[in-house]
Amino acid sequence: MSYIDAIDKVEVPRPPKYYTPPRFETVSGLPIAYRREGSGEAVVLLHGAGFTRMWIPLYQMLAAGCDFIAPEQPGFGETPMPKWFRNFDDLTLLYDQLFEQLGLDRIHLIGFSMGGWAAAEFASFYPRRLKSLSLITPVGLRLPDNPGVDIFQLAPAELMDRLFMDKAVMRDFLPDPDNFDEGIHLYSEFSAAARLMWAPRYNLALERRLQRLTCPTLVVGGEVDRLVPNEMSDRYAEVLPNSRLVRIPGTGHEPCLERPRELADTLLGFIAETK
Repeated sequence: MSYIDAIDKVEVPRPPKYYTPPRFETVSGLPIAYRREGSGEAVVLLHGAGFTRMWIPLYQMLAAGCDFIAPEQPGFGETPMPKWFRNFDDLTLLYDQLFEQLGLDRIHLIGFSMGGWAAAEFASFYPRRLKSLSLITPVGLRLPDNPGVDIFQLAPAELMDRLFMDKAVMRDFLPDPDNFDEGIHLYSEFSAAARLMWAPRYNLALERRLQRLTCPTLVVGGEVDRLVPNEMSDRYAEVLPNSRLVRIPGTGHEPCLERPRELADTLLGFIAETK
């Protein structure tokens, strides 16, 4: 068999369900992938450590009520990992420049899980750029009495089990186990998450820095989060000024995927109050 014949027989990797092609904005020489839809108030959501490259139902619901933007950070989705990228400080500066280039002056910022940590870091450095801050099952604070599980020590099956309370939802969003390229992609994203969160797993300065915020803040927790202790959401709600804590019934760590309608209504309602 010739090389060309072999290439023709290679199966094209199946994109994840809900995949949509992104737009790109080049910032400091780095092409940042993002998806944007809707009109009205500018709302930016920073993703967690997975389930990228998709326009999930939650995004469509949010875009129905605002100008919704979902960027993918370095090493995730279709944004490459540059050699110089090291920590949340680099990410904060990158997002500040991205928002500037996209013409976003003051925004409603949402962060989920690892993206909640990223959103909190951004808010602590640029509080005047925010109309509101919403954190969904965030990480990033130190919990001495209940640090939770070490995600980097979990087997993939246990990690997925801990992410969801509603296990039926998993089928729509889990990767194809027989897709080798998808496995490589997930490994690269996990490596990118480790670059940000390996050590330490928190920022001791963040609680003090968040006191600079003057905008309304919302913390959304799961009903029973088996990956990140519920105490993490409780602590963020205690630390953040002008804060409100809500929990979405029937959810674990993934309310974005488990209960998108309830979460979208909660977020859009909160944003409407802060216009």
